[in-house]
Amino acid sequence: MVSFRVGADIGGTFTDLVLLGEDGTLYTKKVPSTVDAYEEAIVDGLSSVFEAADLQPAQMTEVLHGTTVASNAILEHKGAKTGLITTEGFRDVLEIRTLRMPRLYDLHWEKPPPLAERYLRLGVNERINNSGGVETALDLEEVERVVQRLLDEQVETIAVCLINSYANGDHERAIKTVIERLAPDLLHCISADVLPEISEYQRTSTTVINAYVMPIVSQYLRQLSARLIGGGIKAPLLLMQSNGGLINAAVAERKPANIIESGPAGGVVGAQALARKLDLPDIITFDMGGTTAKASMVEDGDFTRSLDYQVGGGIMVGSRLMTGAGYHLKVPAIDLAEVGAGGGSIVWIDAGGSMQIGPQSAGAVPGPVCYGMGGEEPTVTDANVILGYLNPEYLVGGELELQAEKSREVFAEQIAGPLDLELAHAAYGAHQIAISNMIRAIRAISSERGRDPRAYTLFAFGGNGPLFAAGMAKALSMTRIVVPPFPGLFSSFGLLYADVEHHYSRSMMQVLRDTGPEALNEIWGGLEDQAREQLTADGYRPEQVEIRRTANMHYKGQIYELSVPAPDGDFSIEKIAELEERFGQEHERTYGHRAGPEEPVMLVNAQLIGRAIPDRPPVPDRLQGMDGRADKAMSSRQAYFGPEIGWVEAVVLSRADLNEERAGPLIIEEYDATCLVPPDAKARQDDFGNIIIELP
Repeated sequence: MVSFRVGADIGGTFTDLVLLGEDGTLYTKKVPSTVDAYEEAIVDGLSSVFEAADLQPAQMTEVLHGTTVASNAILEHKGAKTGLITTEGFRDVLEIRTLRMPRLYDLHWEKPPPLAERYLRLGVNERINNSGGVETALDLEEVERVVQRLLDEQVETIAVCLINSYANGDHERAIKTVIERLAPDLLHCISADVLPEISEYQRTSTTVINAYVMPIVSQYLRQLSARLIGGGIKAPLLLMQSNGGLINAAVAERKPANIIESGPAGGVVGAQALARKLDLPDIITFDMGGTTAKASMVEDGDFTRSLDYQVGGGIMVGSRLMTGAGYHLKVPAIDLAEVGAGGGSIVWIDAGGSMQIGPQSAGAVPGPVCYGMGGEEPTVTDANVILGYLNPEYLVGGELELQAEKSREVFAEQIAGPLDLELAHAAYGAHQIAISNMIRAIRAISSERGRDPRAYTLFAFGGNGPLFAAGMAKALSMTRIVVPPFPGLFSSFGLLYADVEHHYSRSMMQVLRDTGPEALNEIWGGLEDQAREQLTADGYRPEQVEIRRTANMHYKGQIYELSVPAPDGDFSIEKIAELEERFGQEHERTYGHRAGPEEPVMLVNAQLIGRAIPDRPPVPDRLQGMDGRADKAMSSRQAYFGPEIGWVEAVVLSRADLNEERAGPLIIEEYDATCLVPPDAKARQDDFGNIIIELP
């Protein structure tokens, strides 16, 4: 009996499922997300695949999951009632924040309310200095009184974050012991376990976020596990982390802060893996779904990670000048920029008479007007139907019938009429504005970080990514686009490429050249011991463990650090000099300059990644599966490409029909996505089944 691995990704509009057999057999399913109970879409979708493909639940060996449950809890302020215990005098650090404002001249902007209310933030009289020495001992009787006060307020979870606990976590562990004695069943976490790093606000914010979403994530994962087991699926459940690695459900329950950006990470991991096969070390990923568009970068064969990010402050545009709007998380994450532009984004006219796109979305329910499920506002998808880019009759291989006439009516009434534009001109304008909005995301992770997008290949996926990829590439003067197989399900598919990873760190705050090799070997050696211990507990053999070391560094006097790879093996004077040189090169690449050799370089944090290389069949080089047009002959339909070109006859075909290079205009229809090739471009299929689009 063939065994299968399952990739399940929850999006704002659809939940995507991919089942990959050890023999290369692939099954896919796309179902509407069940917002009130996300696990239902996964279980019901799997049941549908089992029935259609004659599979048994016992054939599933792994369930790999990307979820938005944690981020939604923050965005909707539906997390747990959270208490915070901190050092006396520091309970308002969540209010003070970093004094950064995302909109400098907006007098009406208000910072988001703390996730732990002030009356639930209590201090204890203790003090540890920045060297880890105890200046004021912890009074356990006072701790008991403080914990009891929070219990009397019926908190659902407690976060503990004391000053300088990154240097010595003994006081936090003592408080943890008291909580466990007084309330054995209460969920709680301490910063020494969540984030043992310098930066008081970031550490407190991260720990509070971890506590805030912990009950929500725990409940969801237990419900999902119960539903899977009830359906006969007893395979391990692994969660995608924000950093691109997997963790088991038990670890995710303890450290849910690591899965906040779980959803978008899978696609980037999959793109990285496929790009390596194509010998494309430098790519920009572009993932456009029904609600948002996200961009990230793979450089020198590896995706880039940010050292921290913010969530819950609206759309993340990625600019370092736009920070301060959300809740701060100082955990490793794939460096993503996000804008509110998707297929479901609503098209509207502002008070000045200008057309705007999003960030409001029609979502899965009621969805675009053409879905016929009650939507009354025009969307980007409705515009694409009018332009002839999308099949006017159905999507998702015929499973979703479209009502194109309703799109024309609502667009004419709400957009074209008020703007005194022809219907096609108005729809094309909406398409172009969406492109303009999404370019911000790509520039945020490229030109704003000292990278020229023209030197990269655009890797487009998501349900709407291939439809807009050519327009995006043109605007950025990029000349090559790769559209992978199953682009609309690619974030789910990318989960199949991910490996189990655990990240560890320790703050140093020392001048690198003044730090001896012995101290560095001791620090990184201790982190490696932690990684190997955890991976052994996860069931992996020593020979399956891969260790990667990184260092967060900045010049003395700077605030923001850069992450650079640390040399392997034991440190020496020569390797310390090599690490400093790597930092100088990265600083010059990112900011356009570097300081002289006399400028001290600070080692802020030592970090380490422990990765497990599992015993499992590799993902096949060429994927074969469902094709929404596999049984249909090539056809054509009218498509609009702007006032200069107008309406032209575009060939409508499947991916399989690209057995030779074809000139545009082309509309490539698949079960899960539609790819648009403009008149001045060419497209072909490579040996791995990817669509390669070349632009002049």
